[in-house]
Amino acid sequence: MSSDNKKKLRSASWFGTNDKNGFMYRSWMKNQGIPDHHFDGRPVIGVCNTWSELTPCNAHFRQIAERVKNGIREAGGIPVEFPVFSNGESNLRPTAMLTRNLASMDTEEAIRGNPIDGVVLLVGCDKTTPALLMGAASCDVPTIVVTGGPMLNGKHHGQDVGSGTLVWRLNEEYKAGNITLQEFMDAEASMSRSAGTCNTMGTASTMACMAESLGTSLPGNAAIPAVDSRRYVLAHLSGMRIVEMVHEDLTLSKVLTRDAFINAIRTNAAIGGSTNAVIHLKAIAGRIGVDLSLEDWNHGRDVPTIVNLQPSGKYLMEEFYYAGGLPVVHRRMGETGKLNKDALTVNGKSIWENTKDAPCYNDDVIRTMDNPLVESGGICILRGNLSPRGAVLKPSAASPELMKHRGRAVVFEDFDDYKARINDPDLDIDETCVMVLKNCGPKGYPGMAEVGNMGLPPKVLKKGIKDMVRISDARMSGTAFGTVVLHVAPEAMEFGPLAAVHNGDFIQLDAYQGLLHLEVSDEELANRLEKLKASRVIVRTGGYLEMYRERVLQADEGCDFDFLVGCRGADVPKHSH
Repeated sequence: MSSDNKKKLRSASWFGTNDKNGFMYRSWMKNQGIPDHHFDGRPVIGVCNTWSELTPCNAHFRQIAERVKNGIREAGGIPVEFPVFSNGESNLRPTAMLTRNLASMDTEEAIRGNPIDGVVLLVGCDKTTPALLMGAASCDVPTIVVTGGPMLNGKHHGQDVGSGTLVWRLNEEYKAGNITLQEFMDAEASMSRSAGTCNTMGTASTMACMAESLGTSLPGNAAIPAVDSRRYVLAHLSGMRIVEMVHEDLTLSKVLTRDAFINAIRTNAAIGGSTNAVIHLKAIAGRIGVDLSLEDWNHGRDVPTIVNLQPSGKYLMEEFYYAGGLPVVHRRMGETGKLNKDALTVNGKSIWENTKDAPCYNDDVIRTMDNPLVESGGICILRGNLSPRGAVLKPSAASPELMKHRGRAVVFEDFDDYKARINDPDLDIDETCVMVLKNCGPKGYPGMAEVGNMGLPPKVLKKGIKDMVRISDARMSGTAFGTVVLHVAPEAMEFGPLAAVHNGDFIQLDAYQGLLHLEVSDEELANRLEKLKASRVIVRTGGYLEMYRERVLQADEGCDFDFLVGCRGADVPKHSH
């Protein structure tokens, strides 16, 4: 039980003493066959695993965890794998966003309460990446991210098809009467044909790119397909690197700087990333103590979208990796002054050192800055009397002709109301209208489900119309598309102005000016909201759901719990005996 390390490790407070407590901690660990010499002062590395058969995106993590542990052992560390709540987007109801904060709490307390000197976060499915980064940020120990990688391209009728995006497109085709139910169902087996996350630039791929852009993963991590052997190599190297990070005392706060977050915002623009990144980056920043606001997303508005991937473009994640992956994007950003080059990454080098020589193998998949997919990418922040605390829109997924629009509101009070009425042939709606969905925000749904990309009514689809302006306090899947205004804050459940929109009101959208305006006087708006407040009925549910509704912050604040914001560190707790 040597204490030769220059810096005393956290784990030494468990395993480094010859007293009753040291005896007990070591003895219980030895029942797993750990030899005595492993307690000689080696770093103990937590492998935080979100494996679950209920989270198909992460169902291959047992194999990845073993590769990480091999790397840790090779570098002289002791790997200890532990599970945390697995936030599976595809199965979890009412939405994985409801339990993102729960998973972050699980991660934070597991790291702080155990003999862990550094941690490897195994993440993949949408909410697992931000949840684990949030939890680790609140502890601020050396941390490295290993994502599970995207699944292989879907194949349907001889064509490459993207996960998620295929569902939205074919569902609209079926509702329009262009394909049969059998043709729709036949596509089911075509979409998901290997382990891994969605193969489009959905939220999972976006957050993998955000993790790499923030500097929290090794270069190239974001795009390697889940079943590619190079994913295992990266996992092994990450295991080796985390041991070095512990010796270097390279904690998460030294990587997650404001410059790193601005790099992530600009990268999100370049890749055509998900609107969900707005909420998740804010929540991560709040945990590590970096001031990040909605206005900071304007740093991405002059960055062109150069990654030609669905849903904004043509290709899928396989092609993105084969073309050179995210390092190419960062190189092109750096060459045009769109990258904070000195931002530190987990390999101890700057992001520019990692990417300045990155080769591109396909200029149609990763375009040059002077030949972009969309000239002005990023996330458009909208404000006005309908969204005083902000709303978001993704220009690369929107219809250019609808970016400036005025239309009559067709209002759905909640998602059940939408489902009950949208297919009604007598619904008073046409393509010039603005669809408005209420009570789907953090407290209203609850959990802020991905229902903002409301499917168009069949009567409009049958006219050949593919897009309409849609506004809600909900979120949208990163795999979806359309001129969809999301995250309206305050939400309707909190009596934001969205709650007071009536059928027939006119709404102006001007994405170029960042405007979202309800053509109703301030006095009338105030009167409507007062009537709604007077008629409110408070429902008590008990359990986690009630705590969530009481303590969750609004979308512009990252939807974290108010009591979780901030870095609480990883001071060693008192003994358990």
